[in-house]
Amino acid sequence: MIANVVRNCFPVAAQVVADKADEINKLNVFPVPDGDTGTNMSLTLGTVVKEIEALPQGASMDDIAKAITHGSLMGARGNSGVITSQILRGVAEGLASSKGAQATTADIASALRNGVKVAFKAVRKPVEGTILTVLRDVSTKADQMERAKATPQETLDAIVVEAYESVARTPDLLPVLRENGVVDSGAFGLATFIEAFVNAYNGKAGEVSDFRTTVDSEGAKAQVAGVVDIEINEDWEGSEFRYCTEFLFHADSPDFDESANLKYLSSMGDCELLVGSNPDYKIHVHTNRPDRVLRHMLHRGQIFNVFVHNMDLEAQERTESIREDKQAASGPRKPLGFVAVAAGSGQADILRSLGVDVIVSGGQTMNPSTADILGAIKECNAEGVIVLPNNGNIRMAAEAAVSACEGVRAAVVPTKTVLQAFAAMFAADPEGELDANVDEMSDAIAQIRDGEITTAVRDSAAADGTPIHSGDVMGIEGGSIEVVGSDVEQVTIEVINRMQAEEEGDTLTILAGSDLDDDAFQHLLSAIEEAQPDLEVDAHRGEQPLYPVVFSIE
Repeated sequence: MIANVVRNCFPVAAQVVADKADEINKLNVFPVPDGDTGTNMSLTLGTVVKEIEALPQGASMDDIAKAITHGSLMGARGNSGVITSQILRGVAEGLASSKGAQATTADIASALRNGVKVAFKAVRKPVEGTILTVLRDVSTKADQMERAKATPQETLDAIVVEAYESVARTPDLLPVLRENGVVDSGAFGLATFIEAFVNAYNGKAGEVSDFRTTVDSEGAKAQVAGVVDIEINEDWEGSEFRYCTEFLFHADSPDFDESANLKYLSSMGDCELLVGSNPDYKIHVHTNRPDRVLRHMLHRGQIFNVFVHNMDLEAQERTESIREDKQAASGPRKPLGFVAVAAGSGQADILRSLGVDVIVSGGQTMNPSTADILGAIKECNAEGVIVLPNNGNIRMAAEAAVSACEGVRAAVVPTKTVLQAFAAMFAADPEGELDANVDEMSDAIAQIRDGEITTAVRDSAAADGTPIHSGDVMGIEGGSIEVVGSDVEQVTIEVINRMQAEEEGDTLTILAGSDLDDDAFQHLLSAIEEAQPDLEVDAHRGEQPLYPVVFSIE
């Protein structure tokens, strides 16, 4: 029964959001325009749980939808809580209209569409890169799954992935997020709720992994981790309006004019919301004159559960809290730290295991900026820092970051590939001097011969003049295109054979890219062992994009 699923899973998901409220709060970079997002969402969801638990056993989905609508309206706190209440209302009403006992993919898609309709109607000026964007993206994904005739389980799994992928995109849509290095807090809160609800449905009640880790094959949460870095925001000049004012309102007249009163609220401030239906409403506005707002509404009905928050003071409290957390986490500075650029999650994991302190996401087609690398150097909390750019195109940005460092001695070891970085880290001495380490690590990378396999994106020519056509597989040795073919395995074997003929090595380190699945990788490893039986093979998943195979020979 749909009703039983919602009744059982909703409280579990609400508790997960409550448990992660502080984590969600600290993402808020406006900062805290109207209270802490995680706390507000948690309080909103908690009121809904009380309403659901008060229902008799066997309550219908229609009864549950009414409880969700009423509970979320009565308990909504802050801008994020009010918007969340409208999302919940729309989705719940959509599920209540389902015809069957079990929710179909069509039911899920329809409910989410209704959630989008209700939530966007409630917000006068929707902003991209927020909780509303994630809701719309999740709804679009459900529509796609319906057209693909996916099962409800496949659909639920897909919308969890889409929720986090949408969260990871929020900085691209909202400049203030990008400037402060975070994702949207409300968006992350919604994704957390969705994942926790689906986990409860799958029998994993209460389970939701830390958002900095990968939870599924597509690594949607890992994308969020690559964006999030909670920063102290000292530059916020404050909103034009100081007080977040919110309250419940009971209209005296059946002719209460919603549009006219919403227009009045907009004249008194911003972030105005008036949601509900006559006679019961939730009102929210940022204003410098909460007294005037309350007086105006008192002439039109009764007000209760009034909350007025000073947003300037909340911003100061948030800044101090983050500063204290960072100081407690950082501890004393260590002698030497390491920063490295990685193009895939597997590469990043290996680098961390070798002692790299901070990973900067980037590679051939996504070069990190000087600011990205400079931020990573500071994050190391070390007296000296060595940067491994792992790509010739990133070296200049790394050197610029090193030059811009203040209070930290930093240097670049000019690695051109991640495999050179592996060799450099094997030679590193974390307790040694900066200059001595740079010399030792630079000597180590000089001993590495590496190769890469990728696909041509335009017509060209190999080092020996062989024509290259768009779509051809290319084998690159030492930066030069030496082999051209049509098959990744064949080209890889040929490049390895050439390198062994030039100078025989003992060990092959090889990384599989994201485009090479496990079966193809195992088949390739078997072919290498057959072609080069004396070569010791150290194989890993690198998950780098565009390059299905990268390797080195020592």
